[in-house]
This record gives sequence, structure tokens and C-alpha cells, in this order.
Amino acid sequence: MSTGPNRLFDEFAKVMTDAAGAAQGVRQEFETAAKAQMERILNSMDLVKREEFEAVREMAIAARDENEALAARIEKLEELLAAKSS
Repeated sequence: MSTGPNRLFDEFAKVMTDAAGAAQGVRQEFETAAKAQMERILNSMDLVKREEFEAVREMAIAARDENEALAARIEKLEELLAAKSS
């Protein structure tokens, strides 16, 4: 069994190790609670996920391209109709 200053240092090291373990546990609990709170806040903000945004963006681009193609087709048909009636 240790005696004197060595025993004191051993006890001090044990207390510091236990304190470090407790601090680590508190840190992990805080991170978990903070993450859960942030998720609740973000869910209440009615935000869309990136994947959903990208999908709708692609649909909008396709619709715009289709509208441009249809507008060009209508213009061509109108020109043909105007040429026929002249």
C-alpha cells in the first residue's frame, strides 16, 4: 500500500480522472439536448429539405423549357395561319 505523498498523488489522479469522466458525460448530455432542441426549432420553421428543393427546381426548369417550346410552336402555327389567310 502506498504511503505519504505517493498515495496523495494517486488519490488526486483518481479524483481528476473521475472528474474528467463526469465532465465528458455532461458534455455529451448537453450536446444531445442541444441537438434535439435545434431539431425541434427547425421542424417548427416549416423548412424544406435540400433534396425536395432540388426536385422542385428540376421540375420548374423542365416546365419552363416546355413552355418555351410550346410558345415557339404556337408562334410558328400563327405564322402559318396568317400566311394561309393572306
